[in-house]
Amino acid sequence: MKRAVSAPWARRTVRQGCFYASSTSTSSSPEAASEKWDGRFRLHKPRGQHLLTNPRVLDAIARRAAIGPGDAVLEVGPGTGNLTARLLASPASRVAAVEIDPRMVEAVTARAAALGLADKLTVIAGDAVEVDFPEFDVCVANIPYGISSPLIAKLLFGAYRFRTATLLLQKEFARRLAAAPGDGEYNRLAANVRLVADVRLLMDVSKRDFVPMPRVDSSLVEIRPRAVAPGVDLGEWLAFTRACFGQKNKTLGAIFKQKRMVMELFSRSQRAEERDGRAGAVSLSALDDGSDEDSCGEGDDDGNRAAGCSDEEVAAFKIRIAGALDSAELTGKRPSKLSNDELLQLLRLFNERGVRFR
Repeated sequence: MKRAVSAPWARRTVRQGCFYASSTSTSSSPEAASEKWDGRFRLHKPRGQHLLTNPRVLDAIARRAAIGPGDAVLEVGPGTGNLTARLLASPASRVAAVEIDPRMVEAVTARAAALGLADKLTVIAGDAVEVDFPEFDVCVANIPYGISSPLIAKLLFGAYRFRTATLLLQKEFARRLAAAPGDGEYNRLAANVRLVADVRLLMDVSKRDFVPMPRVDSSLVEIRPRAVAPGVDLGEWLAFTRACFGQKNKTLGAIFKQKRMVMELFSRSQRAEERDGRAGAVSLSALDDGSDEDSCGEGDDDGNRAAGCSDEEVAAFKIRIAGALDSAELTGKRPSKLSNDELLQLLRLFNERGVRFR
C-alpha cells in the first residue's frame, strides 16, 4: 500500500479546524478484522472520533455510494477501516483515504494488508481540509461536525470534478443542507450548495451505531454536482447570500434599507469601482455562518458612514437598491422563501445598478 505525504491546500481560508477521523471499515472475513471496537487506543470524542460499527449500516453506505467498475474513490476519515474494507472490495480501481490521526493511519494500513487489498489503497496522512486530494470519481466520508461546512466547500467550490459525494453528517446539519426554499430550515448553507449541486437525504443513522456514542444521530446524504456551472461570480454570490440570510426572517426590503447595510454596500461598491471590474479575493471560509441572525445592518449611527461620501450620494445609492428590489418584485419577500433563480435575478439587478457585495 502507498502512503502519501500531505501538502498544504491552496485555499487555506476554507479551514475552520483540524480534521479528525471518525469512521471505519470492515470485512466479512472474521480473521481480517471486526467492526467491533477493541479499545486498542483511546478515541477522542471532542475531536469527532466516533467509529461506525454497525455492519448493516456500513453495507448500506457502500451500496448507496454506487461505486462503478474502475472508479477512483476518495474516503475522508477512514478510521480503523470498517468502511474502507468495503470500498476496497467494491469494483473501484483504487481507494485514497485521508486521515489525520497517525494511529488510525496504522490501523487502516494493517486492515488493508490483512485483507490482501493493500495494492488498491493509498493513505494520505494529513488534515482533509488542507491536503490536496487526488483525482476521484466518488467521495465517501463520515465527517466530524466541526469541518462539515469547509469540507463541503472544498469539494464543491474547489477544482475537483467528481460524480457524487456520499457523506455521513450530523442529522441536524444534513437537514439544513438538504432544505428547500420555503422549508423552516432553509438557510444560506442550502442556498449556496444548491447553486452548484443537488442534495438528497438517503437515510438516518442512530447514534447507537457508533463507538463511542455521540450525543446526536446522523444522516447519510448524497451530493451530486451539476454539470453546468452557474453564470455568476462566486465571491459576489457568497457575499450576497451572507447579506440576505444574516437576517433571513426579515423581508428583503427591511434588510436592505437599514442604514448600516446601506453604508457597508456603498463602501464595497466604491471599492469595486476602484478595482475597475477586477475581482477581489474569494474567501471560502464557510458556506454557512452557523447562525440565522447576525448584527449586520443593525444600528443607525452616523459613525457607519463611508468616508468621503455626501448625503446626496448615499440617497442616490439607496434609490438604486430600492429600484433593484422593486424591479424583481421582492421587496416584501423573505430570503428563506426564495428560489436560487429569484436570488440570482436579484443579484444581477443589484449589480446592474452598481450595487456590489464584495
